[in-house]
Amino acid sequence: MLVTSTETVHGREIVENLGLVRGNTIRARNVGRDLTQALRNLLGGELRAYTGLMTRAREEATGRMEEQAEDLGADAVVNVRFTTSMVTQGSAEILAYGTAVRLG
Repeated sequence: MLVTSTETVHGREIVENLGLVRGNTIRARNVGRDLTQALRNLLGGELRAYTGLMTRAREEATGRMEEQAEDLGADAVVNVRFTTSMVTQGSAEILAYGTAVRLG
């Protein structure tokens, strides 16, 4: 499955627009991890544990979006975007969405 943030696929023609596809996940922080990250926050620097958490969440949301596109018979998902929102204190939703298309 080809996934791109552009509206087109270079060198390929979009022959059918299959509509919006999306995938999401909601992730919560780990209490033990929060203690070490709070210290890191005071001292400065990257919060690596949270970076990893968000990376895995984006990958899961993207995978779910791709599954939905495959169910529609798509060859690609174009114009892919990500959004993040807080659901409750200490948890965030990652949403991946784009347009499923068939290529010629």
